[in-house]
Amino acid sequence: MRNLILGLLLAALSCSVTAAQSAGVASNAVPSNALQSNGAQSSGTQKPPAAQPESTPTFRQNVRLVNVFFNVKDKHGALIPALTQEHFDILEEGKPQTIKNFSAVSNQPLTLGILIDSSGSMQRMLPEEKIVAGDFLRQVITDKDLAFVISFDVSVDLLQDLTSDVRLLRHGLDKARVNTGTASSGIPGLGQGPIPISHPKGTLLYDGVYLGANDILGRQVGRKAMIVLTDGVDQGSQMRLKDSIEAAQKSDVIVYVLLISDPSYGSDSYDMNHLADQTGGRMITVKADKLQKAFQEISDELRSQYNISYTPTDARNDGKFRKIEVKSKDGYKIQARKGYYAPID
Repeated sequence: MRNLILGLLLAALSCSVTAAQSAGVASNAVPSNALQSNGAQSSGTQKPPAAQPESTPTFRQNVRLVNVFFNVKDKHGALIPALTQEHFDILEEGKPQTIKNFSAVSNQPLTLGILIDSSGSMQRMLPEEKIVAGDFLRQVITDKDLAFVISFDVSVDLLQDLTSDVRLLRHGLDKARVNTGTASSGIPGLGQGPIPISHPKGTLLYDGVYLGANDILGRQVGRKAMIVLTDGVDQGSQMRLKDSIEAAQKSDVIVYVLLISDPSYGSDSYDMNHLADQTGGRMITVKADKLQKAFQEISDELRSQYNISYTPTDARNDGKFRKIEVKSKDGYKIQARKGYYAPID
């Protein structure tokens, strides 16, 4: 009897070990669907991959095109149309690049942001800004375009998200109200810039530009621009001017600044000119009664752009800033961004 019991125990132990080994193999097996790609279906039976000959061609990965949108003007500032690729050279870090594509892009879809300064210093100009900006959107935005509206003061507020409906965009503009932070909602940090602050003050100009470029336009493709109506004075932003410029450059956004101010408050033209120049736009100093003309100039430029694309000879994806320069062989003035940031592997 003792031998019989011992035999049964050994048999049970053997079955237990065998089951454990089987479970171990099952837990380490690679699921068949993990080996599928490009929508291929699993056949249920995995076959070893066939040996590939050494001469099998492969696709080059991480090939990128740098796109540069730009305007061409004569010495009087008039736009020059109907030029061809042969009229231009493009350089990256001073080294000539081979142009892959060239086109005039007057009809290419546009994604546009309108940023309105609604701080206390803009109180007298805000009503006129909203009317003229609304007329501009009505003239510029077509069914294939998109636009959004942001106001910035002690907070940054998205008044209208991306849409091609001009009626909604004008309604968003109408919602802009001067906010000096004296009558707050009582909820610190609500609706403020990238980093909430408990005691808001001033004008979050740089935060507004950063959020418009990084959070909205950075997710779009094609032609992208922002028009900022402001006196150029920033107070309280968590982002710096440098951060705003970098966000615009990384998102391929052209920034125009309409510098408009109440004489009793003053303005900051230096930083705003730098922001526009580095991104391929420009700053226009205007009075309230000249806003219509300034918007018309921007409209003409956005509808009279050229585009050059090239594959950089420096293929490193190191995240560094690369200076670029478009040159006119005819000596015309080129209005283009000053560089871009390489991607990071």
